[in-house]
Amino acid sequence: MHSQFLNFRKPVAHFSAAAASSVLHTWTALGRAGKMALHCLLATVASGVLAAETATLSVQFDKPGARINSAMWGVFFEDINFGADGGLYAELVKNRSFEFPDPYMGWRILAPPNTVSIDTSRPASSAQPNFIQVPVGATLLNEGFRGIGVRKGETYVFSVDARARGRRPALRIELINTNGHSLGTARIRGIGRDWKRHTAQLRASATQPHARLAVIVEGSGSVDLDMISLFPRNTWKNRPGGLRADMVQMLADLEPGFLRFPGGCIVEGRYLTNRYQWKNTVGHIAERVPIINRWNDEFARRGRGAADYYQSFGLGFFEYFQLAEDIGAEPMPILNCGMACQFNSSELVPLNELDPYIQDALDLIEFANGPASTRWGALRAKMGHPEPFHMKLLGIGNEQWGPQYIERYGRFAEVLKAKHPEVQLIAAAGPDPAGERFNFLWGKLRELKADIVDEHFYRPPDWFFSNAYRYDDYDRLGPEVFAGEYASHTRERASNLEAALSEAAVMTGFERNADVVRMAAYAPLFAHVDAWQWRPDLIYVDNLNVLATPSYHVQKLFSRNRGDMVLPIKSSTAREERFYASATRDMTTDEVILKVVNATTNAVDAMVEINGADMVATGKLTLLTSSRLTDENTFAHPEKVAPVEDKLDVFSPTFSHSFPPRSVSVLRIPARVTQQ
Repeated sequence: MHSQFLNFRKPVAHFSAAAASSVLHTWTALGRAGKMALHCLLATVASGVLAAETATLSVQFDKPGARINSAMWGVFFEDINFGADGGLYAELVKNRSFEFPDPYMGWRILAPPNTVSIDTSRPASSAQPNFIQVPVGATLLNEGFRGIGVRKGETYVFSVDARARGRRPALRIELINTNGHSLGTARIRGIGRDWKRHTAQLRASATQPHARLAVIVEGSGSVDLDMISLFPRNTWKNRPGGLRADMVQMLADLEPGFLRFPGGCIVEGRYLTNRYQWKNTVGHIAERVPIINRWNDEFARRGRGAADYYQSFGLGFFEYFQLAEDIGAEPMPILNCGMACQFNSSELVPLNELDPYIQDALDLIEFANGPASTRWGALRAKMGHPEPFHMKLLGIGNEQWGPQYIERYGRFAEVLKAKHPEVQLIAAAGPDPAGERFNFLWGKLRELKADIVDEHFYRPPDWFFSNAYRYDDYDRLGPEVFAGEYASHTRERASNLEAALSEAAVMTGFERNADVVRMAAYAPLFAHVDAWQWRPDLIYVDNLNVLATPSYHVQKLFSRNRGDMVLPIKSSTAREERFYASATRDMTTDEVILKVVNATTNAVDAMVEINGADMVATGKLTLLTSSRLTDENTFAHPEKVAPVEDKLDVFSPTFSHSFPPRSVSVLRIPARVTQQ
């Protein structure tokens, strides 16, 4: 390791790379090798086509500051934009148990009139009492979630609860394409007089993003059907009835420190009757009571309503905890505090009726952390996880504000802190990052000695650029800050390079102030391109593919290059010049990790000084840039804005480096201090 280091105290010569910015328009046309070559050009070519700005970045290597929370960069999941049903939860059948208010929604019935009916007599599950009675010769067609995506050669697992009436019928199961041609067939026979779960497997003969599922009743008599389900066999970790593997992989690749769930506004509910209640989402899948999703009609007036948006809770609290464990993230559940959404009904639970809500929190801690000998710990063990999930964080409310929230948060905190001081509580700072409501909440939460305060900001890029130094002057005595929801909103609400650069700018501020900002998460996380309500979003999906946005790449760059300690850094540029930097030190690898955002239209030729180190070695450069601020990724061009990596030749603790326009750069530089 030591042989990699060069001990030079004299700075190397400074080379300008300003002219290279003129060829950035070719960036998106290049492959990965071409981008590497272009980066080398950016770093070495000298000419006078464009005048480069200059700067000095001074990093103090031998005087590390605050320790960075190992779980600083995380993800926030909410079931919006069909993020769960139709998204992360890999179920391909919509309204599988006929429990929507219109029980036939999602289904097309091909049968003689008045021969098919919804029944509730002696159901398979009292929690989901509806089932369908179907005669021989009838066909049920399910449209899926904006279609059913299947891939050629892959296997799909069909299952159904069924019982025969009269003679024993049989089922033929088919995947069919948009032209009505079969893509795969299976049969189920031996249906008896009592409810029983039956399964079959289908192998797709072709790839089709908008297939349908057909269930054809054959034989004689009629049949009762419920919980009609279709999953890809290839789920995350191959768990039956599990999660969509490619979407989870996108989360795992971020290496997130925490997973916040299940929302968001769905925690509150428009009314308290449709708030998220975690106890309704655990246990056997058939015992989980579906409800309307609060995003069902929230944006109907904007043309983004989704009348078919409900929550099956196949992705419930057990699955959230399991997912967090799978991707190495700390679980961070959020619970309703007795308040519905204040932008909707503002419904309140009276303070003297709040105890059941607090008990839900106590029971959740037992479910997550209690031994298998307890009531809720036993349920966790029965579901397949005898060991605790080791939950350390719990959010009380989402975006609430006003005295009513402080009263309710105070009741929760009093009980939970007395019984579970090991669990840190996250309090809400409202929906806005400033103003009277925000200031009121912060004042009261300081009085209550809150552990962590959750700030949200959805703002234009200019706000993000201007607030990169927001936390420089925050009170260092607490509470700590959780930037729990943020996203840069361009005028077009596009997930483009400009938005990503502005988010990266404010993230350098989070990192430089890691003694104040404990955690941060972009929001929302997922969006189905054919069924979204809100944008921009971090990751877009269709029925077969996933798409990383420029913002996703920024989150990944910060999360996977976190470092352990903040390093003091000084820049010669003025705050308004849109050139931002933060520095950390990886104490395991002895590397300086320098993150630099150049949001200007010119290259910035910087002299980088790693003070306190006199031994450096060849490092690594990761660069995210493109030719225009409006550039974004699409399914047709998924890597139009994508990071590229290159070797970083550093021969001295003081060296020059050119930062291209419209770019985020991450420099990892091995550095040592000579032993005296």
